[in-house]
Amino acid sequence: MQQINADVQEVLDRSLAAIGLSGHWERRHFPQHTGDGYVAGMNAEVLPALVGSFPEAVRAELWQWRRANPRLQPLQLRVSVHVGPLPADGLGVPMVHTHRLLDDQALRDLLARADPEVTNTAVIVSERVYEDVFESGLATGATVASQFAQRFVRVKTFARPARLHVPGLDWGLADPSIFEVPEGPHPGPARPPQPTAGGASFHQYGPGGTQGITNNVRNEFGGGQGA
Repeated sequence: MQQINADVQEVLDRSLAAIGLSGHWERRHFPQHTGDGYVAGMNAEVLPALVGSFPEAVRAELWQWRRANPRLQPLQLRVSVHVGPLPADGLGVPMVHTHRLLDDQALRDLLARADPEVTNTAVIVSERVYEDVFESGLATGATVASQFAQRFVRVKTFARPARLHVPGLDWGLADPSIFEVPEGPHPGPARPPQPTAGGASFHQYGPGGTQGITNNVRNEFGGGQGA
């Protein structure tokens, strides 16, 4: 678990540096490991970059990680992005909501069904984040609004609209059945060893308005890395 945490944090460091946010990341707030996770805060002004450029940067860095570690299980990341005020310790309703978004079954299924050698990143953002970013007119890199598919998330008592994004995927070409939960095992070709999966969550923090990030790294599909 410690090695997975270290690997994911390195991926985050490199991803944020690649999109010019290393300075913001170095000044992060309330950084801490939370068991299999990691929590920190960043300035709210970086939200368009987190939604627009960060997912593709993560995908690229995970590919680099895979090339450098060909004998290890592939590493996949789930990312959730949400906005809302939080106190200095980072604890509050927005933090809970980011976790609920990250636990959405459709988000999990996207990576569970994907070939980890091809798809290593899946993102979910709250409807508020989607509207704030794409109605602002601020730069979002090569990412456009149509790359975020509508989804209503229900996890425990949480029930909110959200948007799903897989870097490089055109939803107009996607089979809607990817949002359906399989009723049972399906025959098919042998799959490679199942990947280690993790996630990243962003939310607004504090009266000054900063973005928080929570990384929950957990083995979703069996065979933990380095076990």
